[in-house]
Order: sequence, then structure tokens, then C-alpha cells
Amino acid sequence: MENEHCVIIGGSHAAAQLGGSLRQGGWEGAISIVGDEALPPYHRPPLSKDYLAGNKHSDELLIRPVSYYEKARIDLVLGNRVTAIDRDARRVTLHDGGSIPYTKLALATGARVRKLSLPGHDLDGVFYLRDLKDVNSMRTFVGAGKSAVIIGGGYIGLETAASLRKLRMEVTVLEALPRVLQRVTAPEVSAFYSRVHGEEGVKIITEAAVDSLQGTGAIKAVGLADGTAIKADMVVIGVGVLPATELAEDAGLAVDNGIVVDEFARTSDHNIVAAGDCTNHHNPIYNRQLRLESVQNATDQAKTAANTLCGKLEAYNALPWFWSDQYDLKLQIAGLSQGFDQVVIRGDSESGRSFAAFYFHQSRLIAVDAINRPKEFMMTRRALTAGSSADPAQLGDESVDIQQAFNLQKK
Repeated sequence: MENEHCVIIGGSHAAAQLGGSLRQGGWEGAISIVGDEALPPYHRPPLSKDYLAGNKHSDELLIRPVSYYEKARIDLVLGNRVTAIDRDARRVTLHDGGSIPYTKLALATGARVRKLSLPGHDLDGVFYLRDLKDVNSMRTFVGAGKSAVIIGGGYIGLETAASLRKLRMEVTVLEALPRVLQRVTAPEVSAFYSRVHGEEGVKIITEAAVDSLQGTGAIKAVGLADGTAIKADMVVIGVGVLPATELAEDAGLAVDNGIVVDEFARTSDHNIVAAGDCTNHHNPIYNRQLRLESVQNATDQAKTAANTLCGKLEAYNALPWFWSDQYDLKLQIAGLSQGFDQVVIRGDSESGRSFAAFYFHQSRLIAVDAINRPKEFMMTRRALTAGSSADPAQLGDESVDIQQAFNLQKK
């Protein structure tokens, strides 16, 4: 293994974890992380929160200090981009014309923002929020009393709205669907977030059809299909992401809504592993293929990929979980709610700022959205991992202790 060289393509959570886990797992050969940003791998979630608000410096975002990579003998190839993978020669080509040979390759290419091709999309003051450069540019447009329009009422859009509101900007959120978070939550949770954002001074417009971004040189307004023009000193577009699979496709790897990997994070070429937002994998807990966009998945799957490269085949079977911070709200999600046919609310979602929404499918617990309810989150996470369910009636009754409600019935 001493003469081997693992090249990791990507510069975020999965890449950082893969490199570290390789060394911890006994990989003695060379390790290179190739990232197209100038900064070493850094935490992305704070970008729309503490960093946007100016509460954190870029150095404070680093997943690990530069000294860690030096000590672990991990070569950081930063500000460079891989343009091609030659599987026969086992070599990657860089955009500066250089190349790096590999014996094993890891793809941690993540995802890229889904862009809108609206008239005016290239005006100054129109942003997507994905990396440090995006937020650095945004910060020059931020100011108390200025107007911001967020296109997209998903988690990124709402988190950004909360951050800009804290900076005393006038904020409007435009959502094309009938409710915010419609694709990922129950109506009760959507209504809760709409209420809280309204209480904080954010204006939310649903079923909003954006047809133009207006201005000369710089953004001045967002035009809707009904003729309405909403004043905007800046616009942030958050309408989802797409897996970055181009390199894998060009190299002939299997791709289907992400780079297809097996339970050991191996691609269709077993000399190449992949981890994170770019992958499509089978989840045994839900018995279906998943492509997840989360730090948890990137980190856990990277550990599996590193084990595989070190010759330790341990199947990836982690429960998906997520979080979102908005104002004084800590949302923790355990499991996947898609396909639910029953939702049970514990607490009062119509007033106050603390409750949990439990999701069931065919009488079986499948997920929870826990807002300022860490115990409900932890209990659900434990139950789903163990293959246990809970009594819906008891979950919805706050006079019943939450531990008692989880009856630990096995499959």
C-alpha cells in the first residue's frame, strides 16, 4: 500500500472525511485532495447563517486546520479543477494542463446549484448560495433597510431569509408551490414556518410565478407573471441542486440521478469510490435508492468509502438525518418522510415555537421533524435505527412520557 496514491476529487465535507479516515484506517500511500476553491475543505451550513451575518471569519469555517493535512501527509491541491478521468491510464487531468496519477480514486464532487434562465439572470446583485465566494459577493449588497427577494421557499431560502432579516433587511420569499417546504414536510410544518417568518417580518408569497429579473446593470425588481414587480436590491435564488456527475459520466461510470455506488461506496469501477451529495446509493432502512444532500450522509459515506479503500468492506446503512437553524428555531429531522400517510403532532404547532411532527406510513413510524424538541429527535432516531416503531396516539399526547410512547416494537 506504500506505493499507492489515492486522489480525492472535491473539496468539501466528504473529501475532508475521506482523507482523514484513510489515514486512520491504515492507508500508508500518498493522498491528494483536489479542490477547485482556494480554501481547504470548510463547513457549508454556516454560510447562510453565521458567515453571511458576519459572525464568523472564513478561517473559522475550516473543517480541519491546514496543519492537520500537513501532519497527516495529505496533499492539498487547491484552486485547481479536474477536467477528465482516464481510467485506463489511472490518471486525472487538471484544468491548468497538469495531471495526477492514481491507483485509487475517490469522487466527492458534491452538487451544483440549479440555475434559472430568466431574463436578467446575469444582473449584478443576483446570487446563488453554494460556496464561500457566493456569500462574499452577497455581503457587499447586504444592508439595513435594503430589500432582498428570495426565490425558493425550501430550507436554504428560508435560512437565508432569516439571516437577512436579522441584518434588518426587508425580505420577501417567493415560492412557486402552494406552500413553503411542500416537497419535504407536512402542511402543519409549512404553516408553522410561514407563521414564524411572518412574525419576524418576512413576506411570503406562494404560487408565485417569477418571469423576469429587472434592472439595468444591477437588479432593481423581480417581475411576476401577474404583472407584479417586487423591489429588490438583491436577489438570492435557492431552487435546489443537481449532482455533479459530469466527470463520472465522461469516464463511463454508471450514473442515475447521481453516481451509482454499492453498499461499500464502490462505483461501477471498483478502483473508484464515491461519497456525498453526488452519489445514488441503496438504503437498507428504507429499502430504496437514495440521493441525499446532507453533511451527515457525506461524512458517514466517506467513512465507508475509506474503509473500502483500506480493504475493510463494511456496508453503509446509516439513518438519514438533517437540521436547519432559523431564528431561535432548531429543526432536527430524523428519517425520510416522503410517502407518509399519517402525521401526528406533539405539542402546539399553531402557537409558540416548539413541537414535533411524526410521520407514519401504513402505521409504521418513518420520520420526525422536531422543532426545539431534541428528546423527540433523539428517541425517533434511536427507534428508526433499531427498526422500532411507536404508538401514534401516545406520541400525540404530551401527558404521556415520550419514552413510554416509543414502545420498541421490533419488525
